[in-house]
Amino acid sequence: MTAAHSKRRRDPREPAPIAEALDRFLKSSGLSRHLRQGAVLEAWRQAVGQRLSRRARAVRFSRGELTVQVDSAAHLQELQNFTGEQYRAQANRLLGEERIHRVAFRLKK
Repeated sequence: MTAAHSKRRRDPREPAPIAEALDRFLKSSGLSRHLRQGAVLEAWRQAVGQRLSRRARAVRFSRGELTVQVDSAAHLQELQNFTGEQYRAQANRLLGEERIHRVAFRLKK
């Protein structure tokens, strides 16, 4: 295959490669964003461990901010003042990049 041939545009009537079609679908449906968010929520769960993840549950990730819903005032205080930053750093290590820039801890109502 020549360089000129490999750079030509694909005829829209031809079938698209499956990876290209799937990528287009995920982006247009909004699922791509949800999949990225799911990876962040899972990284938080792994970083804090199974027991604490039940009491400090990641519920939302948007624009670099992870929102964590906390069951008790005691856990809220501990996470805000002592251990939250360590868990944020660990979650980013699990993700392989610095995606979580800030964690907002909220007391569950």
